[in-house]
This record gives sequence, C-alpha cells and structure tokens, in this order.
Amino acid sequence: MATITELKCAVRETLESRGVLGQLKARIRAEVFSALDDQREPRPPLSHENLLINELIREYLEFNKYRYTASVLTAESCQPEVPLDRQFLANELKVTEDTSSKSVPLLYGLVSHFVNSGDNVGKVFLRGASLPAGTSDSNTVPGPDA
Repeated sequence: MATITELKCAVRETLESRGVLGQLKARIRAEVFSALDDQREPRPPLSHENLLINELIREYLEFNKYRYTASVLTAESCQPEVPLDRQFLANELKVTEDTSSKSVPLLYGLVSHFVNSGDNVGKVFLRGASLPAGTSDSNTVPGPDA
C-alpha cells in the first residue's frame, strides 16, 4: 500500500506532466492578484491601443510557453479570454506578413523591422497615443517641439 507521501508525489508528477499543475498555480496567482487589487480604484477602460499591445504581449508569452504569465496578464488587464485573430491584429497594425513571419509572434517581426532596418541614419519619430481618461501622461516622452 502506498504511503501518503508517495501518493502526493504521484499526483504531483501526473499533474505536472499534463501541464495542469502550472495552470492551477497561475489561476491561484491570478485570484490572489485579484483579491489584493484595490477594487475601489477602477481601472481605466481598455483602450484600443492597450488591447493591441496586450494582444502582442500575449501572443509572445504563449509562443514562448509562458502560459501562466499570459493567464495572469489576461486576468489582470481584463483582456478578452479569446485571443484576437492574428490577421485582424496584423491589419490593425498595418503589417503585411510573408510566410516565414507567420511562424513567430508579430512582436518579433516588429522588433526585427526596427533593429534590422537598413536606414540607420534616420530615426523613427514615435507619437504618443491618446491615453485613456484618468491616466497620467507623466511617462510620455516629449516630442521634437518640446
């Protein structure tokens, strides 16, 4: 007859091999974050830009098998449970993909575009997006007129 310790060990190994243990831990973490989150201070509405950014990050996390982190991101950011369609995301970002780029997250392609750009002389001027109401713009970088 198996001891309690052996039984615990067998259950743990089975849950780990099925990937369930990690999912349970991530769900518990998400619930703890939710319980600790100050519900009296409402989050700003999920802007279109934040929706796209969160989706790029989620795609990256899931591609790299950071599923637990992705589940916490989804829960904490109020991102829809079902990921956005990749083609929709590419269209929103005005990105055209070739066959090889479809095998990696869009974020890799965006970073690669800027890192490997042939035009090293000029820099791209990034404009600040419109921030959702109630957020501070103290973290934004001033434009060339500042």
